[in-house]
Amino acid sequence: MSAEPFKVDGDESGPGHPGRTGLLDVLSVAAVVLDQSGRIVFWSPQAQELFGYTPQEALGQFAARLLVDPEHFQTVLSLFSEVMETGRSWAGAFPIRHKDGDTRMMEFRNMRLWNDRGEIYALGIAADHTILQRLETDLALCERLVNQSPIGLALMDPDLCYLLVNPALERIDGIPAEEHIGRHLRDTAPFADVDTIESALHQVLATGTPLLDQYHVGRTPADPDHDHAWSLSFYRLEDPGGRVLGAATSVVDVTERHRAATEADRARRRLALIADASARVGNTLEVEQTARELAEVAAPELADVVAVDVLDSALAFRRTGKLDSGPELFRALALKAAHPTVALRAADSPGDLAAYDGDRLVTLCVHTGRPVLVRHVGEHDLQRIARDPEGTTLLARAGVHSYLAVPLIARGEVLGALDLKRTRNPLPFDEDDVILATELAGRAAVAMDNARWYQSVRNTALTLQRSLLPDHAPHHTGLDLATRYQPAQTTSEVGGDWYDVIPLTGDKTALVVGDVMGNGIDAAATMGRLRTATCAYADLDLAPEVVLQHLDKITCDLEHYIVTCLYAVYDPHRKLCRIANAGHLPPALARVGRAPALLDLPSGAPLGVGGIPFETATTDLDPGDLLVLYTDGLVETRHHSIDDRLNMLLALLDQPQRPLEETCDLLLHGLRHPDDHDDVALLVARAQ
Repeated sequence: MSAEPFKVDGDESGPGHPGRTGLLDVLSVAAVVLDQSGRIVFWSPQAQELFGYTPQEALGQFAARLLVDPEHFQTVLSLFSEVMETGRSWAGAFPIRHKDGDTRMMEFRNMRLWNDRGEIYALGIAADHTILQRLETDLALCERLVNQSPIGLALMDPDLCYLLVNPALERIDGIPAEEHIGRHLRDTAPFADVDTIESALHQVLATGTPLLDQYHVGRTPADPDHDHAWSLSFYRLEDPGGRVLGAATSVVDVTERHRAATEADRARRRLALIADASARVGNTLEVEQTARELAEVAAPELADVVAVDVLDSALAFRRTGKLDSGPELFRALALKAAHPTVALRAADSPGDLAAYDGDRLVTLCVHTGRPVLVRHVGEHDLQRIARDPEGTTLLARAGVHSYLAVPLIARGEVLGALDLKRTRNPLPFDEDDVILATELAGRAAVAMDNARWYQSVRNTALTLQRSLLPDHAPHHTGLDLATRYQPAQTTSEVGGDWYDVIPLTGDKTALVVGDVMGNGIDAAATMGRLRTATCAYADLDLAPEVVLQHLDKITCDLEHYIVTCLYAVYDPHRKLCRIANAGHLPPALARVGRAPALLDLPSGAPLGVGGIPFETATTDLDPGDLLVLYTDGLVETRHHSIDDRLNMLLALLDQPQRPLEETCDLLLHGLRHPDDHDDVALLVARAQ
């Protein structure tokens, strides 16, 4: 069996040698052997390169005469004798005469040698002193830079195993240098994307193209509870001959910059959230809608589960004085989750009433009027968050780990609480979250307070107006009647629309519709005064135009009010209807077999203008004929012409024989829109 020959790096004996690949080649270390008399007996190729003499010129020559100036002979001979006689090696720098006549400093290592016959020789190993000194300086500088650098540095072999780790990287990783050496990158790297990093390093090793400033975030054994950020750069290492030795990695801790950027991004998101809340919360004067808008803004940016609960006593204006320490009755208004969770089953559904004891955190929040923050929720905390034991179990299953309750305060009064829980968001609530939640809650509370007062005033005005409108009319000779009143859909204030049916002498009946321009309690009160006056003048059996004249005088005394009104008197025995108009829309008349039409009446001036006479027109009203009186809220919109709307009204009256109640519903359903901003009074009469 034949053994393969040894392969020596840097062998220059054949073609295609790899060139200089090691430190000795960089230094060009020369070897020279002298016999006992000081003659040169061996001369290496590097000696020719270093001293300038060929082997033919050097071999057999006395080394001192060839290489040393005469002034240094005695020193050289003394050192040579010491090495040969005592065997002690000598090392140091010595000036040598080059073949070209220059004197150069060389670094020597001299020692005594024996051969197998017991003969003694002297071996001199030499290198250029200047080159050696520069390399020593470079190595010392590199060592200091590596060891003292605040940047983490590591050297890895082609298999990405650590060869060297500096103290800065030890501190960053939290792992001693000796525990790095020989281990793979993935065994110590704190990054979740270590596969990506290894792939990048293999690419650097293959191509030689460095990768700079790669941003990564992770946690290390040195600080396992907090995220850190690093900027990583990768370089390929090669020796002077181009052989790939491995890779170098630099690690710069940019955690402060990362945290500053994260905080700036967080601040931007908070400002965006506040701007979003300003645009979305409180656009309607409805307490429930405002609560829903608040919950939708807060989830998921601020919390995973959001609830808005209002004190039932505050909602009903029953709260007097300061809150005590006892239980409280809450009405749930809104509930929102950022993702499906069993925590919703532990919360009160919107519209429900729930009693919370005084030791519950949400109750503590409204009692003190201050936020309640539980950064890290424990089992005992869950018992104070949930309403009952079942809720405690559900919240635990949902993974609630942080809790925040913020009071809803408007004009110094606590209305309720904004309840926030985190389940998937891993970060606990902090003081910044408290500030943000308080800001959102404060904005929403003012809107909710406005809405509850608005609704209260509206309910009061509506109650007043309904109390001023007539009850269902009793039987009237020769007439079937149906009436409707519908308040505005999109405003919280009622208007001054009204209708009336007044029995008169001789089986006659007065039919009235009117509209006080404006809304609110004042408009409703004015409507009540005019209705009362109309009834009084109707009892005098006055002509329709005379009644309107008296009403005009009364309206002129009511400051700024303008009123439109239709006053009609139906005589069943004569089958006639006499009508006077004060600036109101004309009534519609539908007859069997004929197309519905608007009555052509003198329009007249509205009540309150003063000094303008009114006229009475007469129209036949035969059995089966349908007369429709209405206020402008039925047909006027912001987006359609009045002529188109009046044509729609007539189209809906194509079947005069339809039941009157059904006709009223048809007109309201067919003509009213969700965005209508005016109320409607409707009176439908059919002659018998």
